[in-house]
Amino acid sequence: MSNARRGVFLGVLSAAAVLLSACGGSDTAGSPAPAPLVPSSAETSTSAPTSSASPSADAPASDVAVTKPGTVLKVGDRAVVPFDYGTKQKGTVAITVTAIEKGETADLAKFGDKAKDIVPYYIHATVENVGGTDLSYSSLQLHSVSATGGSNGVIISGDVDKCKSTSADKNFKTAGTKFETCVLQAARVGGAVGGATFDKGDGYSKSPIVWKI
Repeated sequence: MSNARRGVFLGVLSAAAVLLSACGGSDTAGSPAPAPLVPSSAETSTSAPTSSASPSADAPASDVAVTKPGTVLKVGDRAVVPFDYGTKQKGTVAITVTAIEKGETADLAKFGDKAKDIVPYYIHATVENVGGTDLSYSSLQLHSVSATGGSNGVIISGDVDKCKSTSADKNFKTAGTKFETCVLQAARVGGAVGGATFDKGDGYSKSPIVWKI
């Protein structure tokens, strides 16, 4: 496993939402300077479905039954989903959100004053290659939702000391191989993260899978 190379940015939804870049989001020396503040719009409009569904009985070509879009699970449950990474890597993975941990505002010190009213949350997950295709060096994206299933009003990305994102290593190409990662998310002070979502791929972008706390 290797630390994912990702820029760090944070945005707080308001009348004029912005994305904030901060130093320290990459572990590679000589990386480009952070991007300036830029306008943001509808990236944070994720909402949770209102009903639960059981895993689909329809299997893809790999003969592994996948979890239907819109399925509502609990933290600790496993979802099997089609998975694309880049333009050529395709397969099927099982995602288990193992914990959603609340951090402290002080954990976001490197983001500066614009993070002073933001509380970080750490989404811990295990990813298993169940289709047996080559998904080496791939990484997982998850998002958070509020306790009511709507947006938390914050866009944030990168790593902090208590939550380091990782990607699969070169051996993530056979069934049964796994990697663990942590995804940084956040909510405003006074709000709370109520769950995590997977919203990539056909069907899931409109009806994400949700893991509720």
